[in-house]
Amino acid sequence: MKKYFLSIFTLMLPLLTFAQEAEKGLDEKVNDAFMPIATWWEGFVLTTVPIGEYNVPFVVILLVVGATFFTIYFKFPSITKFGLAINTVRGKYDDIDHPVVEPAYGDSTPGGDAIETIRDESQEGEVSHFQALATAVSGTVGLGNIAGVAVAIALGGPGATFWMIVCGLIGMATKFVECTLGVKYRDVGEDGTVYGGPMYYMSKGLKERGFTGIGKVLGVLFAILCVGASFGGGNAFQSNQAAVQLSSLFGISGGATGLIIGAVLAVLVGIVIIGGIKRIAKITEKIVPFMAGIYVLAALVIIFANFSYIDDAFGLIFKGAFTPMAGLGGFVGVIIVGFQRAAFSNEAGAGSAAIAHSAVKTKYPASEGVVALLEPFIDTVVICTMTALVIIFFNIDGTNMQSVFEYGAVDGSSVILNGGGQLGGVDLTSQAFDSVIPGFSYILTIAIVLFAFSTMISWSYYGLQSWKYLFGKGKRADLVYKLLFLIFVVIGAAATLDAVIKFSDAMILALVFPNMIGLFFLFPKVREEMTKYLSAIRSNKE
Repeated sequence: MKKYFLSIFTLMLPLLTFAQEAEKGLDEKVNDAFMPIATWWEGFVLTTVPIGEYNVPFVVILLVVGATFFTIYFKFPSITKFGLAINTVRGKYDDIDHPVVEPAYGDSTPGGDAIETIRDESQEGEVSHFQALATAVSGTVGLGNIAGVAVAIALGGPGATFWMIVCGLIGMATKFVECTLGVKYRDVGEDGTVYGGPMYYMSKGLKERGFTGIGKVLGVLFAILCVGASFGGGNAFQSNQAAVQLSSLFGISGGATGLIIGAVLAVLVGIVIIGGIKRIAKITEKIVPFMAGIYVLAALVIIFANFSYIDDAFGLIFKGAFTPMAGLGGFVGVIIVGFQRAAFSNEAGAGSAAIAHSAVKTKYPASEGVVALLEPFIDTVVICTMTALVIIFFNIDGTNMQSVFEYGAVDGSSVILNGGGQLGGVDLTSQAFDSVIPGFSYILTIAIVLFAFSTMISWSYYGLQSWKYLFGKGKRADLVYKLLFLIFVVIGAAATLDAVIKFSDAMILALVFPNMIGLFFLFPKVREEMTKYLSAIRSNKE
């Protein structure tokens, strides 16, 4: 442990020089040099298809079509399996998942194991259902729920909220499929360490179907993209936003400030990720309920403070969802905005969450699949909807955002205010909260830092699992990845490498392509696993 931290701080010293040079413009030079590549990559991943007056990213179409298909095929699991998911997380079926088996009479095996259950799959895994869910939720709940919702409403009006909810509900089916497969095809090492995720169900699952070569290619492609995404969108971007928020709140700036914030974050992240998924899960199961609780509680305070406007707010949401505001193109545009922001927020279809859920202790893969379907519900249906209501209340009379689509406007990621001023999406959300709870911007900053921290530790696990898939499962490979990850925490906070972050964000979306191919090949296996789990529950009741 001491040697590990010594290595971390030794590597921090060159980063001090890097930060000082960054103040002289080194980060801008790197950014300018890399921007053409980042722009090309983003354009490639977000290749559009014309629909009406809008060009829709093909990746969004793939996500929505896939989610709709899985929702229908599995008979609307977001509704029919919701109660089962809650009961599984509560531990109601733990006796099925982790049965206590009496030693067989006359059994001479070491430890007194029953002969029929020498390989007890329920003992495979590292975390509980709730811990796996908390880890996965911490990887998705973040700035997309705070800033992304503001941008969606500013662009598409209140009606975008309705389509965000719809996308969240159908996305629950996709999470169910990918996380069931994650557990089914995981690897378990001799020491009990679990290795799972899309790269494993692609290579192993497609091999079963006779597509060995395709499975290996897709698995390697996913792992490469996931490592890149973990360094950028899941790490550097998060530390950068946390540093920006803290610097803005306390009125400080400069590369050295970012370095200090990044170094502190790196040490805190390092302490957590050294312990692997078990320690990550223990932290996230505490942080996620806490930060989500603060945010939801504040949102509820504002919702009840504007209780008389609730019917008006939902009226605007439903009217905006189904009433074309600028002809057919306007109607399609609202749907696209809602679906796109929800898909980017909950990452259903990207496959990243399946890596965390694969580590669960269970003998029935479908048990974790139903738990996973709660993730888009928490992320999109609950938290995003509450954010939307707060912003709609803030602009209930239409005076705070100028009219485009008869409601709002955006310029890039900024919201255009009346008078020509601009705010980032997170700033608009902060203003909306401050209008009812003075000083809430300080609490929101704490929430953002916690969101960023939890996202980083979750994505460190996603990236590490992908790294091990590519370079082996030895301790050296483990150490190299973790050190690189911590370096990117500092770089993200100290520099302004917009192009690198842009490139890595596109990598997160690029995960959808190999993952969805795997899901379309393997979804029948999910039905088999669901039948097994439901049969076990029925047998236990009898």
